[in-house]
Amino acid sequence: MKRQLLAAVGVTALLASVAGCGSGGPAKAGPAAADPKDATGTVSVWLMPEAQNNWPELVRSVNGQFAAKYPKVQLKLRYQTWKDKVGNLDAALKDGSAPDVVELGNTETMKYILSGSLAPVDKSTFENSDSWIRGLVNTCTYQDKLFCVPYYAGARVGIYNSAMFQDATGSAEFPKTEDDLRTALDKVQARHRGDRTFSALYLPGPYWYAAMSYVAAYGGAIARFDSSGSWHGTLHDARSQQGIQHFVDLVKTYNHGDLTVNEADQSGVLAKQKAAVLYGNGWEVAGATAPLTGDPKLADSLRQAVMPGPNGKPLPSFIGGSDLAVTAKSPSAELAKDWIRMFTSGKSEQVLADKDTLPNNLTQLEQLKTKAATAAAANAVPDAWFTPLAPGWSAVEKQNVLVGMLDDILGGTSVDAATKDADAAIDKLINTPS
Repeated sequence: MKRQLLAAVGVTALLASVAGCGSGGPAKAGPAAADPKDATGTVSVWLMPEAQNNWPELVRSVNGQFAAKYPKVQLKLRYQTWKDKVGNLDAALKDGSAPDVVELGNTETMKYILSGSLAPVDKSTFENSDSWIRGLVNTCTYQDKLFCVPYYAGARVGIYNSAMFQDATGSAEFPKTEDDLRTALDKVQARHRGDRTFSALYLPGPYWYAAMSYVAAYGGAIARFDSSGSWHGTLHDARSQQGIQHFVDLVKTYNHGDLTVNEADQSGVLAKQKAAVLYGNGWEVAGATAPLTGDPKLADSLRQAVMPGPNGKPLPSFIGGSDLAVTAKSPSAELAKDWIRMFTSGKSEQVLADKDTLPNNLTQLEQLKTKAATAAAANAVPDAWFTPLAPGWSAVEKQNVLVGMLDDILGGTSVDAATKDADAAIDKLINTPS
């Protein structure tokens, strides 16, 4: 998931904490020390800017809890940036200076699981683990072993200009079905017929996260694990092709921009009022209304809604979010796991929920399903999809196999031919660790 890039800040602090559980369900005991107050050593933690900027009080609280439980243990906390974290972590793993606890975006986990860089963890020792969001658990699981702990979730939603809808359709509400949405989009487009660059629905052609959501809506998949013990591409399957064709039809019908441009600046398109709807992350509203990157006057008009998909159902979303892991060679692994228990306890996750951030479990997610600011994303999370948890998936992404397929289709190649070529490329890469 795209993140706001902030300057890295290093902070060293003495930490501490109460037992690893708050309310919300039992968890087994933490480190098996005779007396936690006699434990010694250092626990180093790398967190990302969201913790520093959005819930610093949670970090302080957990650090205080940890210090109370382990008064002789020093904790060194450092904030990374999404731009630099992977490079810094790779270097630290290589030279033996890796942190004990590291926050990973859920698309980053498989790389480190497959390289043997993360220590396995016991799911049953973490609070609310019986109701963790399935998509997040999948990002931490390989060969039936858990290598990280879900931290918080994210999901893509429909973001729309309610003033444009009011003007064109007489209603500021977002349609609940795709048929009704298309009817509304046609009216919005007609209202802006004088602007050939205006897109009623701005759906970028290479936006493979969106394209694969339509594949998931039809029951298709990028790739599947077969009985022979190997992954193989399944984009050429009929259901996957249906989803891709559906996506392509929407792009061709409603996106009047350059079809080769990806989704990186779609919030900017919304800010310039060159689009009425986009499919993206909730935080893109902030970019569209920010003083420097967008138009603050749109703050009252831009809203989030569940994106309707085919067959009268919501469009399945890619599961976003972060996980917390203990590095494999940590000399303080049990202490590190206990810090994670505290940071992901029911009490801690409630702090996130109170800030409209999706917690790691379905129990606490429930309260956000009816809250205006979070309902769209919260309702999209339980059925969200994720990329194949395969050894070579990162190579598939790096070689832009899906982007290339979509570019080819929008350039005139048939869906049948392009998906067949994409599957062949996936088959060459997906089973080899990258």
